[in-house]
Amino acid sequence: MKVKIISHTIDPDKTIAAAAKLCYSRVGVEEITENLTEESTEKFLNRLMSFSHLSPLEHVSFTFAIEGVSRTLTHQLVRHRLASYSQQSQRYVKLDSFEYIIPPQIERNEEAKKVFIEAMKRDQEDYDKLVEILVEENARPLIAGGMDEAKARKSVEKMSIEDARYVFPNACETKIVVTMNVRTLRHFFTVRCCERAQWEIRELATEMLREVKEVAPLLFRDEGPACVSGPCPEGKMTCGKSKEMREKFKNLK
Repeated sequence: MKVKIISHTIDPDKTIAAAAKLCYSRVGVEEITENLTEESTEKFLNRLMSFSHLSPLEHVSFTFAIEGVSRTLTHQLVRHRLASYSQQSQRYVKLDSFEYIIPPQIERNEEAKKVFIEAMKRDQEDYDKLVEILVEENARPLIAGGMDEAKARKSVEKMSIEDARYVFPNACETKIVVTMNVRTLRHFFTVRCCERAQWEIRELATEMLREVKEVAPLLFRDEGPACVSGPCPEGKMTCGKSKEMREKFKNLK
């Protein structure tokens, strides 16, 4: 898994502080910004983060490039609707040798791993066969109409692979660019860093949090699963590791 911030709002701390201060000030943003020193910004944000005034957090966003994750993960990821996504297309990208993600439990079990890898090989073989069958079928009338065979096959490739892709598994590796604002990220970390989240998206959330902490440590100082800043909300479903989780995310670097 590769997770990297490729862009973000310039000066995130001051942007949020200025937006929040404007709500309570008679003067304009320019004057507010001029008076925001590093020290006063930190002091104000410490107060703001303890309030329920969250709309200023929406003015700062982070864009992540994510690779080496499965379609299982991205099916969960896009349920976070207040975000923007651009994912590698299986309609337009022909996967001649698709990569796949092996779950850790399967990776550790030699018998299970063998079954899994054989299933992946069959999926690739079936995809290749389907592409060839559909390309041949779709190109036939074009060739009969006088089009060069190579050109005809090329022109129908997308039409063919968009149906052949249905045999690909959830394990299929994908790439995605994700943009979230700070408010959305805070919620994302609360639910997806939790031990009860599925292992792969939990790993992704933790890596994303590690990345944003480097850029804006003040904004994400107390982020992680809900138990980091308060009681576990999972009730009887709790993992019972609140103490360990607080320690882990406090020292996350």
